[in-house]
Amino acid sequence: MIGRRELSKFGALLTGGVMLGGRHWAVLAQPQASLSGPALLRVGLTKAIKTIAEASMLAGAGAVIEVDSGVYTADVAVWTRDDLTLRAVSGRVRLLAQGAAAEGKGIWVVRAKGMSVEGFDFEGAAVPDRNGAGIRLERGSLLVRDCRFLHNEMGLLTNNDPSTVLRVENCEFAHNQRLDGHNHNLYVGRIAELSVRASFFHHAHIGHLLKSRAGVNDIYDNRLIDGDGGSASYELEFPNGGVAHVVGNLIAQSVLTENATLISFGAEGYSWPRNEIHLVNNTLVNPLRRGGVFLRVRPGADIIRAVGNTLVGMGTLESAGPGEYRNNVRDDTPHNPRALPLP
Repeated sequence: MIGRRELSKFGALLTGGVMLGGRHWAVLAQPQASLSGPALLRVGLTKAIKTIAEASMLAGAGAVIEVDSGVYTADVAVWTRDDLTLRAVSGRVRLLAQGAAAEGKGIWVVRAKGMSVEGFDFEGAAVPDRNGAGIRLERGSLLVRDCRFLHNEMGLLTNNDPSTVLRVENCEFAHNQRLDGHNHNLYVGRIAELSVRASFFHHAHIGHLLKSRAGVNDIYDNRLIDGDGGSASYELEFPNGGVAHVVGNLIAQSVLTENATLISFGAEGYSWPRNEIHLVNNTLVNPLRRGGVFLRVRPGADIIRAVGNTLVGMGTLESAGPGEYRNNVRDDTPHNPRALPLP
């Protein structure tokens, strides 16, 4: 006869029994598949979970975390579970660092695959090594949608993990700076892929609006406009080459820039097997009366392609080197940056 202890070895539980032929027969409970879908965690002042930090420790892989709108101060977190979805509910969620930093790195540190974030503002990250980031993506894959990165030392910063993928959609990056200027609104290390779409970059300080060392870069339909009072160096830089598709963007310097180049490719040397820059259907604006360079490319690129761009202000394009240059329209009138469409 098999007893209760032996039955438990099969992962089943005794839940009672039935009478058949005058004898009591045990009935085993069968495992039940979950019908509820991903676990849902709700965060807010009136919820059982009060802080995002607590939610980060409770969440399992695949969880959905809904955060009530409002201001969360010094509420920093490390995310290590895969396939998490975080979204703001009933308005924006403002995360104010106020001197706090997860692992001494930023407001959030991410080491997870398949994570998505929507509706959050990351503000005021600062740390002793002066790289305090709204989000530090160390490895994995992350989608950031409708988020803002404001007044941090670094807006969003990645490590150099070669399998990491970052996607940015409909976000804003501004005033991410430190006094020495070695910072950027968005700084992407040597990762596999970067995609940035429909986002707004403005008001950098000496550093760049967007700097990426990724192997593949898709930069589509953004505004990279340093704006009145901004002092960014490059608006867009790919220092190690890779494959860059820069399509449908409005890219404009400030009159305060110390660098007359808008877009730089390969300045620190090529480190990817393929090195291509495709500059298509963009509007490039240089307000400097002394002229400038719309695109600077280090010799050795596999492909340079500039097609259908509008060049506003004085500057050179074909000086980037041998390549395909077609249907680029020039307007050499010095441009007033205050006339550009800002929110």
